[in-house]
Amino acid sequence: MLRFMPVGDSMTIGSAGDHTWRHRLWRHLCTTYGGPFTLVGPRETLHDKTADAPTSYAYAEPDFPRGHLAGWGEGWLHMAPLIGEAVRTTRADVLLVSLGLIDLGFYTGPRQTADNVRAFVANAREARPRVAMVVLPVTPNIRAASDAAFAAQVATFNELLAKTVADLDEPRSPLLVASPPTSYDIDTDTYDGTHPNALGEHKIAAAFAEALYQGWDLGGEYTEEHP
Repeated sequence: MLRFMPVGDSMTIGSAGDHTWRHRLWRHLCTTYGGPFTLVGPRETLHDKTADAPTSYAYAEPDFPRGHLAGWGEGWLHMAPLIGEAVRTTRADVLLVSLGLIDLGFYTGPRQTADNVRAFVANAREARPRVAMVVLPVTPNIRAASDAAFAAQVATFNELLAKTVADLDEPRSPLLVASPPTSYDIDTDTYDGTHPNALGEHKIAAAFAEALYQGWDLGGEYTEEHP
């Protein structure tokens, strides 16, 4: 049984009524991965915007493995101390990580954020030395579109992320940086300039799927129909 753990911020946890990219990727792997697998994590809920808390189970399609380690407003800074226990208890084999926007927006600059990536990787490997990781760069968002200084920070961090992953990659615990989602557009792929709509969910899922397939021959080409 191969265990994938989605790790991320608001774009990964999703909110009430969403499918989430987690669901889209699960559906893809159901048709392309030839062995048993599941999604794991210490959390299962969506974010409830009304309560401003991760208390909702109102998935658009709830019948899938909903485990994850994601939270609204959480970044590398928050997940680095949590990942070791999460990996240890779930026995996750592959981490699918989408973090960084929150860090850069509210907490740390690019270099401090890259340092937290290193802490995250170290803690995950301490818990499970052979854990693999696919990391998504910070995707286009409305703040980067309107704030040139923030856009520069995002670009710097994404460069540092690629270098950090290359430095830390090793055969027994491989790391990959996924290519940014193809033709991702904040006007058509998000509902508010940041959070993915159905089309955006498919594009994020496809980015992870392509990394898994091209990097490690897991699954196949992403062919799920986009809405």
